[in-house]
Amino acid sequence: METTIIAKTFKGLEEVLAKEIIALGGNNVEIGNRMVSFTGDKEMLYKANFCLRTAIKVLKPIATFKAEDADQVYEKAKRIDWAEYMDVDTTFLVDAVVFSDAFRHSQFAAYRMKDAIADYWREKTGERPNVSITNPGLRINLHVSNEDVTVSLDASGDSLHLRGYKVKNTEAPINEVLAAGLIMLSGWDCSCDLIDPFCGSGTILIEAALIARNIYPGVFRKEYAFEKWKDYDADLFERIYNDDSEEREFDHHIYGYDINSRAVQIAQENVKSAGVADIVEVMQRDIAEFEQPEERAIMITNPPYGERIGAVKGSNLEELYTTIGERLKHAFIGGDAWVISNREEFFANIGMRPSTKFALFNGSIECEFRKYQIFDGKLRKQREQGVDIKSAEERRRNAKFKPHKKNEDGGWAREKATDDDEHYFKAKPFKDGYHKGKSERRERDSEKPQRLTPYEQRRRMYEAMDDEEAEIIKRHLRKWER
Repeated sequence: METTIIAKTFKGLEEVLAKEIIALGGNNVEIGNRMVSFTGDKEMLYKANFCLRTAIKVLKPIATFKAEDADQVYEKAKRIDWAEYMDVDTTFLVDAVVFSDAFRHSQFAAYRMKDAIADYWREKTGERPNVSITNPGLRINLHVSNEDVTVSLDASGDSLHLRGYKVKNTEAPINEVLAAGLIMLSGWDCSCDLIDPFCGSGTILIEAALIARNIYPGVFRKEYAFEKWKDYDADLFERIYNDDSEEREFDHHIYGYDINSRAVQIAQENVKSAGVADIVEVMQRDIAEFEQPEERAIMITNPPYGERIGAVKGSNLEELYTTIGERLKHAFIGGDAWVISNREEFFANIGMRPSTKFALFNGSIECEFRKYQIFDGKLRKQREQGVDIKSAEERRRNAKFKPHKKNEDGGWAREKATDDDEHYFKAKPFKDGYHKGKSERRERDSEKPQRLTPYEQRRRMYEAMDDEEAEIIKRHLRKWER
């Protein structure tokens, strides 16, 4: 029997994730904001968690309804047949994400959801289940968008970017889901070598190796939330886990370089832990010493920027990007280089025009992922010789490209209000309004409410609107008892 399934991802990776789901066998695939919905059976649900490289979390919706406030959430959530999904001795956790003016904060909505489940069981059995923050038997996702409420079971548990192969990390490593997404966006078909000259802890290298050999990211994972569900089919999941029939050989190599000796050591340990040391080589090397590869190769890299500035102590970042451009022009002739960064001036210092680009997020930081084609000679000469610089797909993509909204300084390296990578619900769809006049922008910005400090947010969270709400908050601040 097929049911609706939701896979969450980063903004900009929705189409990549949709293609993965279709290839895996998902039906009725629809793309949304930071998510892809589809239908499938229990096997498809398990495979989505185990096989998808660009999914952050997989949810199984069990109820949808309208609610104008938290009390209506309580009333309608209480009508759900919770005995189908848990027992009275099953611990649970509610993760609430609220995007609605009618709800003061997500935590209070979660409180009312917990009350609904507790009261459902108290009326049914005379007992109530316990809440567990660290290791719940059932994870419940409550999503509120205006008056639309969706209650889902969290099938993944911890974010799926936590693959399980890393033994150590460098400072500000790239997210594994984003790294896999960059590789898939590049169109690398595994028919040549891959190079990352700023490899850090080796995330791009390892994700590329897993893609090259078609090893699913779930093989390293210790557990999924669905393994605790009442209807868990251990035999079915064991067959999925042990099926390596789609794995393949890789006849090329993957190279990683970093100027930091500690980063190189960490990357080497992670590569070994992932079991791909036979096709991945990591060495200490400055980008200024980069030389023309002997074999055809693609470059995919995440150079230092923003919060990663500590990775190049004593260096000027703009000079670093100038060096990147100089080495590409003189030591990567005939190759395609993909670079992700967070500021227009960094790309400008590379000194080349990209053939295509994507607007993405690295965590909460707005970035662009740009492709550079390096020719032997000038671009004009290539065009005169009839060389088609851009593919039809790149032309189509460029025509639809929407950049991030710019800051007052002209850059688009603005961090979002939330830095929570796991919730696509928390970010509004991006709307480009920068073409409006400065005076109009100032007037618009003056009407925006001032952002609360973390202290003020916590204080507001526990401020009650009335005596009834105060009692609810007070009850949930105490330890739950059976």
